[in-house]
Amino acid sequence: MLIVHGYNEVPAQARGAVLAIGNFDGVHRGHQELLRVAAATGRQIGAPSGAILFEPHPREFFHPEEPHFHLTPLPQKLRLLEADGLDLAVVLDFNKALAGLSAVDFIDDVIVNGLGARHVVIGYDFFFGHQRSGTPETMREVADRAGFGVTIIPPVAEGGEVFSSSAIRLRLAQGDVKGAAELLGRTWRVEGTVVGGAQRGTGLGFPTANIPLPRGTALGHGIYAVRVIVDGARHDAAAYLGTRPTYDNGMPVLEVFLFDFDDNLYGKVIEVEFIDFIRADRKFDSSEALVEQMQKDVAQARDILATT
Repeated sequence: MLIVHGYNEVPAQARGAVLAIGNFDGVHRGHQELLRVAAATGRQIGAPSGAILFEPHPREFFHPEEPHFHLTPLPQKLRLLEADGLDLAVVLDFNKALAGLSAVDFIDDVIVNGLGARHVVIGYDFFFGHQRSGTPETMREVADRAGFGVTIIPPVAEGGEVFSSSAIRLRLAQGDVKGAAELLGRTWRVEGTVVGGAQRGTGLGFPTANIPLPRGTALGHGIYAVRVIVDGARHDAAAYLGTRPTYDNGMPVLEVFLFDFDDNLYGKVIEVEFIDFIRADRKFDSSEALVEQMQKDVAQARDILATT
């Protein structure tokens, strides 16, 4: 997949494409419908298909003091877009200049002159341009004048619930990783580099690989059944996210105990795939009581993963 940064001096093979436009945080089932339509339209008219996305997220640009929960950081997002069969991704730096463009100027400067798009695919709730003044109808009206096609995708829902990044974040904050997976169309994952810890898990008989989570990650604290991808291999594991209330109530760090695994992971990048929630975090009266519960947690995680 061709990755283009910005809309100036765009390579020839990126021009004339069918482009889905959005933030695509999560690349969830609603986003996947936009991407599917873009790819199908591209095949129909003989044009490459791709996506325009904004980095950083506009909400993060306008409110940098507020931690933003990225469901899919940019590298993961790009991998998912490629897996959906797109030919290119256009990453736009969401900065003061871009934010200041009027809706019409955004269309003229970016879509028409910059990218020469033949067709765009947007959601029913896509608002763009300075102060979000542009609407899907604005896009359609300008497209008629500028000579490119537009498809507006209505809400994509199941069981009366519209697929949205906000709904996924809410489920994850509650620890409902299975519910989040239903909306995503796949399991939710995080990636990070294994760092050194206090070695407390090793002392308790459960050595863990610890990875700090990105700023803003709002996953419910507790124990999870997970799978860990290390050097392309998948391993069953149990994960803990919390403040260690039995000991220090410190900063949350994701601690992962890989079953039947004893290799050194320090400094390695691993990916953690969340399968199911086991229990909420809580304080124990003693290390012995904690170890007893951890043994039960691991047994439950093994049972869940054996059938998933």
